[in-house]
Amino acid sequence: MKIQDFDFDLPPELIAQFPAEKRGNSRMLHLDAASGALQDRRFADLPSYLRAGDVVVFNDTRVIKARLYGVRDTGGRVEVLVERVLDRQRVMAVIRASHSPKPGSKLFLADAIEVTVLSREHDFYTLQFEHEGTVIELLERYGNLPLPPYISRPVEKSDELRYQTIYATQPGAVAAPTAGLHFDEPMLELLRKMGVVMAHVTLHVGSGTFQPVRVENIADHRMHSEIFDVSAETVECIKHAKAEGGRVLAVGTTSLRALEAAAAATGKRAKPDDNGEDGAQIKCGAGETDIFITPGYQFRVVDCLLTNFHLPRSTLLMLVSAFGGVENIRQAYRHAIEERYRFFSFGDAMLIERAGRI
Repeated sequence: MKIQDFDFDLPPELIAQFPAEKRGNSRMLHLDAASGALQDRRFADLPSYLRAGDVVVFNDTRVIKARLYGVRDTGGRVEVLVERVLDRQRVMAVIRASHSPKPGSKLFLADAIEVTVLSREHDFYTLQFEHEGTVIELLERYGNLPLPPYISRPVEKSDELRYQTIYATQPGAVAAPTAGLHFDEPMLELLRKMGVVMAHVTLHVGSGTFQPVRVENIADHRMHSEIFDVSAETVECIKHAKAEGGRVLAVGTTSLRALEAAAAATGKRAKPDDNGEDGAQIKCGAGETDIFITPGYQFRVVDCLLTNFHLPRSTLLMLVSAFGGVENIRQAYRHAIEERYRFFSFGDAMLIERAGRI
């Protein structure tokens, strides 16, 4: 398929610049992929689409204060966006500067941190923080929250709370898994009382989530890899649910990518059971994934997807098109624009029920 197959015109005023007043107050567009039917709902209606024994999978990554400003040893200004924390002292980062710094040169960030440029590979630099304390501690103290590039306003103190899910525990992401931003504790408690099973994965979202696809043929695009971890407990929850006829709802494209990457790690698809449904072949453990999900992909694990509305020409729009059907998603996005849904990270939600799985 071509990149123009995933393009659409979005009025700029529909890009949400702030979150809803309260978590859970967003709208939710429901898509039944089997029929293509759309329903305008509220996020508060999510429990009506779930039943006891279903598994809801959350990405528990935590956004770090990954953006730092400073100067080079030559005096020029520099902006550093940490892409990945490698260990206690080293990171992989993108650097914006008038001239690219060379290996061995120094950066002085936030008037407090000396950094050595160790190497460069493509767009990413390996940097070493020459300072007591871990990288995570230094970023928390001196860094700035990396709001997405389409948020055209300064970072506010409230963003440190609202651009973070309430269940975020594992620091390492440079962007929030935004479908999870809708959940508050009352919603989680309601789902627990219903008998819905809560499970977690970790996928540290990288800046590549905002990178445009620069090739005409999407098959030529290469994803940046991201670190993920799927626990044995989560795998067992999913296997049990599948065996008992339950479904798996991925909260966000990052949860879906982690689960499908873990399934792909088995190297095979499960045999269909007596009802024609796929078994749950999924492997626990940590690793890196550059899985690129496009139309035609055969999903192994996920039955339902809760997600936000995505950028034109983006890999995330390709993923939801694979999940819900290309024409279904086109119609859904046209509907969302006509009905003035709010788009992107702080915007409204979309619930997609995959054909043949509900």
